[in-house]
Amino acid sequence: QVKLVESGGGLVQPGGSLRLSCIASGFTFSTYAMSWYRQAPGKERELVAGISGPGGTTNYADSVKGRFTISKDIAKNTMYLQMNSLKPEDTAVYYCRLRALDAWGQGTLVTVSS
Repeated sequence: QVKLVESGGGLVQPGGSLRLSCIASGFTFSTYAMSWYRQAPGKERELVAGISGPGGTTNYADSVKGRFTISKDIAKNTMYLQMNSLKPEDTAVYYCRLRALDAWGQGTLVTVSS
């Protein structure tokens, strides 16, 4: 059974940082590409960043390039999203996704506000 569990969200001031984690189970973690999505209030869910199975290739939405970093720790079956220089417009529920097996996590809320 595929399971994705996010954590690490919270309230942070503009300019601050957070690191999100997504712990995966039920599949071979190094085989599959994964991604982070987010959904802000009243908006559609959007792709934030993606990473290849082994973790060597990454891609980012233009809105987060240079501020966010996606990574994988294969030994820990965990994907991360390091978010720096956060802006109020980054406020959203962040989800990890395993597209190949049509799996989503439950989401973790990030609020950027002073």
